[in-house]
Amino acid sequence: VRLEVLMRLVLAILVLSLFAGCLRAPTIPPLGIVSAVGAPLSTEFSGSTPVAQKTGSSSSHNVLGLAAFGDSSVSAAARNGNLKTISFVDYDYLNILGIYQLFTVNAYGE
Repeated sequence: VRLEVLMRLVLAILVLSLFAGCLRAPTIPPLGIVSAVGAPLSTEFSGSTPVAQKTGSSSSHNVLGLAAFGDSSVSAAARNGNLKTISFVDYDYLNILGIYQLFTVNAYGE
Protein backbone atom coordinates (compact mmCIF):
# COMPACT_ATOMS: atom_id res chain seq x y z
CA VAL A 1 0.00 0.00 0.00
CA ARG A 2 2.85 2.42 0.82
CA LEU A 3 4.55 1.75 -2.50
CA GLU A 4 1.31 2.49 -4.35
CA VAL A 5 0.90 5.82 -2.53
CA LEU A 6 4.53 6.71 -3.27
CA MET A 7 4.12 5.86 -6.96
CA ARG A 8 0.99 8.02 -7.20
CA LEU A 9 2.83 10.91 -5.56
CA VAL A 10 5.76 10.60 -7.97
CA LEU A 11 3.37 10.42 -10.94
CA ALA A 12 1.49 13.52 -9.73
CA ILE A 13 4.75 15.46 -9.37
CA LEU A 14 5.84 14.44 -12.86
CA VAL A 15 2.52 15.49 -14.39
CA LEU A 16 2.56 18.84 -12.57
CA SER A 17 6.14 19.50 -13.66
CA LEU A 18 4.99 19.37 -17.28
CA PHE A 19 2.98 22.52 -16.61
CA ALA A 20 5.71 24.34 -14.65
CA GLY A 21 6.99 26.10 -17.79
CA CYS A 22 3.67 27.89 -18.15
CA LEU A 23 4.08 29.44 -14.73
CA ARG A 24 7.56 30.89 -15.18
CA ALA A 25 8.35 34.44 -16.10
CA PRO A 26 10.91 35.12 -18.84
CA THR A 27 13.28 36.11 -16.07
CA ILE A 28 13.86 34.89 -12.55
CA PRO A 29 14.08 37.91 -10.25
CA PRO A 30 16.13 37.67 -7.08
CA LEU A 31 14.37 36.91 -3.84
CA GLY A 32 14.58 39.21 -0.87
CA ILE A 33 12.50 41.16 1.61
CA VAL A 34 12.52 44.08 -0.82
CA SER A 35 13.83 43.69 -4.36
CA ALA A 36 14.11 46.37 -7.03
CA VAL A 37 16.02 45.22 -10.11
CA GLY A 38 16.19 45.88 -13.81
CA ALA A 39 17.74 43.82 -16.58
CA PRO A 40 17.55 43.37 -20.34
CA LEU A 41 15.01 41.10 -21.97
CA SER A 42 16.77 41.55 -25.29
CA THR A 43 20.15 39.84 -25.27
CA GLU A 44 21.07 39.82 -28.94
CA PHE A 45 22.79 43.16 -29.37
CA SER A 46 24.88 44.03 -32.37
CA GLY A 47 27.34 46.84 -32.94
CA SER A 48 24.67 48.52 -35.04
CA THR A 49 21.90 48.62 -32.40
CA PRO A 50 20.79 52.27 -32.51
CA VAL A 51 20.23 54.45 -29.47
CA ALA A 52 16.48 54.68 -29.08
CA GLN A 53 14.75 58.03 -29.36
CA LYS A 54 11.44 56.93 -27.81
CA THR A 55 10.41 54.72 -24.90
CA GLY A 56 7.19 52.92 -24.02
CA SER A 57 6.36 51.00 -20.87
CA SER A 58 3.71 48.54 -19.74
CA SER A 59 3.18 47.04 -16.29
CA SER A 60 1.45 44.27 -14.43
CA HIS A 61 0.80 44.09 -10.69
CA ASN A 62 0.43 41.26 -8.20
CA VAL A 63 -1.09 41.65 -4.75
CA LEU A 64 -0.54 38.91 -2.17
CA GLY A 65 -0.23 36.36 -4.95
CA LEU A 66 -4.02 36.40 -5.04
CA ALA A 67 -4.79 39.08 -7.60
CA ALA A 68 -2.74 39.88 -10.66
CA PHE A 69 -3.69 42.49 -13.23
CA GLY A 70 -2.20 44.56 -16.00
CA ASP A 71 -0.58 44.02 -19.37
CA SER A 72 3.22 43.89 -19.33
CA SER A 73 3.59 42.72 -22.91
CA VAL A 74 6.08 44.16 -25.36
CA SER A 75 3.26 45.08 -27.72
CA ALA A 76 1.53 47.10 -24.97
CA ALA A 77 4.80 48.89 -24.19
CA ALA A 78 5.28 49.71 -27.89
CA ARG A 79 1.69 50.94 -28.15
CA ASN A 80 2.05 53.11 -25.01
CA GLY A 81 5.21 54.69 -26.40
CA ASN A 82 3.78 55.04 -29.93
CA LEU A 83 6.70 52.97 -31.25
CA LYS A 84 6.72 51.73 -34.84
CA THR A 85 9.96 49.75 -34.49
CA ILE A 86 11.60 48.28 -31.38
CA SER A 87 15.38 48.35 -30.93
CA PHE A 88 15.57 46.58 -27.57
CA VAL A 89 13.57 45.71 -24.47
CA ASP A 90 14.33 45.59 -20.76
CA TYR A 91 12.36 45.13 -17.55
CA ASP A 92 12.05 46.51 -14.03
CA TYR A 93 10.88 44.33 -11.16
CA LEU A 94 9.78 45.48 -7.70
CA ASN A 95 8.86 43.13 -4.85
CA ILE A 96 7.88 44.33 -1.38
CA LEU A 97 7.68 41.50 1.15
CA GLY A 98 5.86 39.35 -1.41
CA ILE A 99 2.82 41.50 -0.65
CA TYR A 100 3.09 43.67 -3.73
CA GLN A 101 4.96 43.00 -6.97
CA LEU A 102 5.30 45.20 -10.02
CA PHE A 103 6.72 43.98 -13.34
CA THR A 104 7.35 46.66 -15.98
CA VAL A 105 8.49 46.09 -19.55
CA ASN A 106 10.29 48.99 -21.25
CA ALA A 107 10.55 49.05 -25.04
CA TYR A 108 12.95 51.39 -26.82
CA GLY A 109 12.77 52.33 -30.48
CA GLU A 110 11.41 54.75 -33.04
